[in-house]
Amino acid sequence: MMMMTRAAVIALGLAAAATAAGGMPAFAQTHIGNVDTTFRLLGANDHISIDRYDDPGVPNVSCYVSHAATGGVSGSLGLAQDPSRFSIACRATGPVSWPTNLPKKQRVFSADLSVFFKRLEVYRLLDADKKVILYVVISTRVKEGSPFNSITAVPTSGG
Repeated sequence: MMMMTRAAVIALGLAAAATAAGGMPAFAQTHIGNVDTTFRLLGANDHISIDRYDDPGVPNVSCYVSHAATGGVSGSLGLAQDPSRFSIACRATGPVSWPTNLPKKQRVFSADLSVFFKRLEVYRLLDADKKVILYVVISTRVKEGSPFNSITAVPTSGG
């Protein structure tokens, strides 16, 4: 029950963050599930959360993002800072045409990972030479000189 509550809080927070981003297209988010990683006696377990985001600017592209979430009492109350460990995989779920009306680089999604200054951000970049759409996920909290990141690519049918 507590995991359901935490998932609902995360989903609401992600939706609010996408809406509050101002002018940025909001990914449609679907929570796929969690995989527990560390048992916590009090509060929710630490877990990996997996969500799907459908890119509204590029039809038939879905991105799957997994990220570590801290449990325990502080995590259950939304006060814990989640670690900067995540992965992204975007896939074509149907035919994907080369987008002609999108900027070469655009932040398409962001969400808070802590109550203080840490965000997960997804950027879409266009490789016009190869007709490939790239997505990169980063943490805004810099550790040791560079942010944590992960990248994926979706080929298109050209244009």
